[in-house]
Amino acid sequence: MSNAPVSRDPASSRSVDRSDSSVRSQSAQIPTGRLAAYASLAVVGAAIDLFSKQVVFQSMGLPGQRNPWWLWEPFIGIETAVNIGALFGMGAGFGLFFAAFSLVALVAILLWLVRYQGLQSWWITIALGLITGGILGNLYDRLGLWYEPGMPIAWKSAVRDWILLRYGQFTWPNFNIADSLLVVGTGMLLWSGFRERETTNSPAS
Repeated sequence: MSNAPVSRDPASSRSVDRSDSSVRSQSAQIPTGRLAAYASLAVVGAAIDLFSKQVVFQSMGLPGQRNPWWLWEPFIGIETAVNIGALFGMGAGFGLFFAAFSLVALVAILLWLVRYQGLQSWWITIALGLITGGILGNLYDRLGLWYEPGMPIAWKSAVRDWILLRYGQFTWPNFNIADSLLVVGTGMLLWSGFRERETTNSPAS
């Protein structure tokens, strides 16, 4: 039996070492504190939205059962409504499509955060946390998890709304906390993109 030592390829060894170092480096680059902040915003935002819907619909009943309850008459009130479409009621009857789109958006957000370094920015992290909370809140409704037998079948993939804004003869379409989170988060992303473009286009000093 030969006792000759087994030779090793130094180049191969260095390649493996570099690969391991690269994996460790990428793992270390994920800021766990920001990831926790993102998850907290998403969970708390969705929870507040769902809790507010539950409380309002239990106390006010289904749409049309009670008149609006005014916080500041006649401008800000509470009135239950059901949106079978999307923004401003557009796309009525496509609730399941919007639910599927929401799932795709959630996957895209997670990729943005982890794969494309969205977590490197607190501003982006907070914005995507708010958007995720809004998506989850409305997705719960889109999946019909609030629906009860006897309700109109069109409500099975509809979203519950309850915030009423009115000025004179104009009434803004009722909305909810999830919608507010989506608007604020999207506004933050647009502002970030605007600032980044402004910085890129500004002349070097």
